[in-house]
Amino acid sequence: MTQASGFITIAQLTEQVATGEVDTVIVAFTDMQGRLVGKRVSARLFLEDIYNHGAECCNYLLAVDVEMNTVEGYAMSSWSRGYGDMAMIPDLATLRQAPWLPGAVLVTADLHWLDEAPVVASPRQILKQQLQRLADRGLSAFVGTELEFIVFEDSYREAWKKGYTDLIPASDYNIDYALLASTRMEPLLREIRLAMDGAGMYCEGVKGECNLGQQEIAFRYDEALATCDNHSIYKNGAKEIADAHGKSLTFMAKFNEREGNSCHIHISLRGTDGTAVFADKDAADGMSQMFKHFLAGQLAGMRELTLFSAPNINSYKRYVDGSFAPTAIAWGHDNRTCALRVVGRGHGMRVENRVPGGDVNQYLAVAALIAAGLHGIDNELELEDAFEGNAYVSDMVRVPATLRDSAALFGESAIAREAFGDEVVDHYLNNARIEIAAYDAAITDWERVRGFERL
Repeated sequence: MTQASGFITIAQLTEQVATGEVDTVIVAFTDMQGRLVGKRVSARLFLEDIYNHGAECCNYLLAVDVEMNTVEGYAMSSWSRGYGDMAMIPDLATLRQAPWLPGAVLVTADLHWLDEAPVVASPRQILKQQLQRLADRGLSAFVGTELEFIVFEDSYREAWKKGYTDLIPASDYNIDYALLASTRMEPLLREIRLAMDGAGMYCEGVKGECNLGQQEIAFRYDEALATCDNHSIYKNGAKEIADAHGKSLTFMAKFNEREGNSCHIHISLRGTDGTAVFADKDAADGMSQMFKHFLAGQLAGMRELTLFSAPNINSYKRYVDGSFAPTAIAWGHDNRTCALRVVGRGHGMRVENRVPGGDVNQYLAVAALIAAGLHGIDNELELEDAFEGNAYVSDMVRVPATLRDSAALFGESAIAREAFGDEVVDHYLNNARIEIAAYDAAITDWERVRGFERL
């Protein structure tokens, strides 16, 4: 598989700092909400000290809500614990250019406590734990994430002033695969594509989607950790580039009553020797027994692990029959009405999970896919027959309808507690409870429109 350029070594960074080409290193990690957070440090200090020892940050960064408010209920971080530090330890294999940020390079960090123990509730560590479980079985995971977003002519600050209402989408009608109207966005889209290529990603292309102003930029699959690292940088960088163009874009799962933003995740396992363990050329359907067990695990664990694929109140608004977002927990061969769509052959034999939306934390979602798959493999679960036809009108079990339902299932899940441990499960359950409580206390525009005069 071809790897685009864009990653650099410490020696190359040293040269770039000496010539003045680089003066800043962004040390970053992905928080619970899937956001890229961290700090900008002097490139000179990074070379002298930080790349060997890390940089400190407050441990509340994994214990706040979307508004960055400190909230109660987290074992790892609270007022009673003094909101101490954790260390961002740079993963030097992720050191890369950031072409849209002059004078800066970017590195992804792992989170450790000051005694050097890993922060087990950090999303990247949760995924690494599941990847180690695969490695213990002689397996590795390859993943592709397909993020959709909606582009608006309004800048982010203009959108904020408008309360995110009456925004002007970058197209006026359905532009799924259309080229003409998408061309209007091409200056922005092209800069995003080229910038991400320059940051070490392999951009495959871009296409219009169904909602007004909606687009999807696709990147070539890679090893699971690399794909998830890239996902965060792309998502953050696309917003920064849109802001520089005086526009805005959103990855929220359901911006309006039209089609939502999906993030279909493709996953395939290989042996650590490179063998295509999901494929069997002698099987009539091309699927190995391991792949069938893996799929059976996905079906068995999907409802109770949905919290890691749909982490927000808004996530569940996507699940509308006939919307290309799944509602039925079923699998099928190249069937987009099912939650799980099997495609490809040989090394490309894989499953596309259609449950996650654009708001997903990709580290958590991929970790959940691996955990469910290993549950199926370890227990040799039998795979039901492929669904044929329209799963939207079937009697199959449904995806959880609300964050409240999903959190309850996650908290009771033996699969989740065995795979992730009680500390992780309890941490993310608290995050869900905080979001539910905030939503329950909010007064919405829908309520005002219906109740102000007429009730």
